[in-house]
Amino acid sequence: MEVPLLNLSARETLRVLLVAERDRLRDEVGAVLAEWAGDHRLYWVAQPELAVTRAQDLLPHVILVDDELSGLNLTAIIKQLLAHAPGAAILVLLEQDAMGEARQAVLAGARGFVTKPLAGDEFWATVHQVLAQRPTSGREEAAATTGGNVLVFIGPKGGTGRTTVTVNTAINLHRLTKKPVVLVDADFAAPALDVVLNLHDDRDLTDLLSRLSHLDSELIERVLAHHASGVQVLLAPPPASLHEPISLPQMQQVLAHLKRMFGWVVVDLGLPMDETAFAFLDSADRIVMTVLPEMVGLRNTRLMLDQLHGRGYPDDKVWLVLNRATIRGGISQRDIETRLRVRVRHSVPDDQPLVSHSVNRGVPLVISHERTVPASWAMRGLAQLLAQDAGTVRSPNGKPAPAPAEGLQRWLRRTRAANT
Repeated sequence: MEVPLLNLSARETLRVLLVAERDRLRDEVGAVLAEWAGDHRLYWVAQPELAVTRAQDLLPHVILVDDELSGLNLTAIIKQLLAHAPGAAILVLLEQDAMGEARQAVLAGARGFVTKPLAGDEFWATVHQVLAQRPTSGREEAAATTGGNVLVFIGPKGGTGRTTVTVNTAINLHRLTKKPVVLVDADFAAPALDVVLNLHDDRDLTDLLSRLSHLDSELIERVLAHHASGVQVLLAPPPASLHEPISLPQMQQVLAHLKRMFGWVVVDLGLPMDETAFAFLDSADRIVMTVLPEMVGLRNTRLMLDQLHGRGYPDDKVWLVLNRATIRGGISQRDIETRLRVRVRHSVPDDQPLVSHSVNRGVPLVISHERTVPASWAMRGLAQLLAQDAGTVRSPNGKPAPAPAEGLQRWLRRTRAANT
């Protein structure tokens, strides 16, 4: 049973930091959040001395502090957390006979307490109450009301065509909705947007990270690369120049500015699925996963879906897109949906020679073959579906416009029949 959260925007993922030495308590909290919280992330710190640093990095909405922390004073750690993460609501988890500690914790700045063992409804009611009382800054309100739509494209492994689908969808979104679009290269191990779009620019994300204290729209405009399609691009740094990992707060700050500047923020997210990757996924309105009709890819897809589900992302936030759907010998869409127990939202037919030629030239398929090949129609259809989902494309009678996919579906049916 999920209960809508007060004082969090519809696009926010609830972030909860648990400070506890026992993994059993982590499992208890995780089970309650899985049942009640909906879209959430639970972070666990088993070493209390690291709690303040993690709170600064993660910017949680709620911090849960266990009263059984060896060698540390409970009120002292509450005061430290309050000083370094003032926007978080702190709750203490304690035994039923520890009311004296509860009073001291509240006097130190905790918003409340919950007794152990946890009762799901009582625990969630307390969390819900403290979130309702949590002050929302003007900056947060502005981000919630004026932020653009964030789409994050991922793949369960390399070679799924993720970058190609990302780029062509982004260009089509710009054409369909007439809204400004920024593409973000977040494949820090193997960046590719500069090659796929034939961009020659020596400015990249590190030019923003080095000046975060002066970050504004003017600086971002100077760093972005401009593509002939009208889409702007935030390039990733060369892997060799990235000497230390990008932190969660750094990425959240950059994304917050991009959301205020653009109607669409489209992210090409690479592996691994680390904390930086989850900074993008937490901010996403939709996560689009490109998959191939092959057994190894499906196994990795199932593993990634389980990982996302375990992190608290609702199933309907993740859209599966079947790429190279008509490849000879490939698994059918029906079998894929049966095996994964997930609906495939859209499919793109196979046209590998033309796609490879497009990538090698640095000219996206929707520019070179806008209306002449089924793969291009399909990626336009995906953009149409995403725009409808966001409520940005409607027909003159006020109803969502139908996706331009009838010709594509006829072609897919003929191709599947020929391959059987």
